[in-house]
Amino acid sequence: MKAGYRLFIGLALFYALMTVIYWQVGGEALGITALLLSSGLALMIGYYLWFTAKRLGNQLPEDNKVGEIADSAGELGFYSPHSWWPLPVALSMCAAGLGLLIGWWLTLIAVGALVISILGFVLEYEKPSVSAH
Repeated sequence: MKAGYRLFIGLALFYALMTVIYWQVGGEALGITALLLSSGLALMIGYYLWFTAKRLGNQLPEDNKVGEIADSAGELGFYSPHSWWPLPVALSMCAAGLGLLIGWWLTLIAVGALVISILGFVLEYEKPSVSAH
């Protein structure tokens, strides 16, 4: 984690420095905005990695300089073996993009379908709580 947050904080500082240099050289407003937003994005990711490393409080195998590959063996998490939810997410996103060309009515319908499909995708393995009366 140390390498991760140091990398992204370094990128944020680099983009901020390049933004100032680009602005002083006489860069256009779009380029200045893009560099500034890149700096902010890298800063957000670096802050998240730093905050997560601070909360966990332990050393990850990739931070150990004398660590072996086998040190990071084990379960990495749960990955869905099969899911149909990416298909409605992709189709509703395509419809939303197509709605920008055809008409706003299609975009509104597609955004509604997109919200429903994202909720289905995220909550796919959530079990409803059954109250015992």
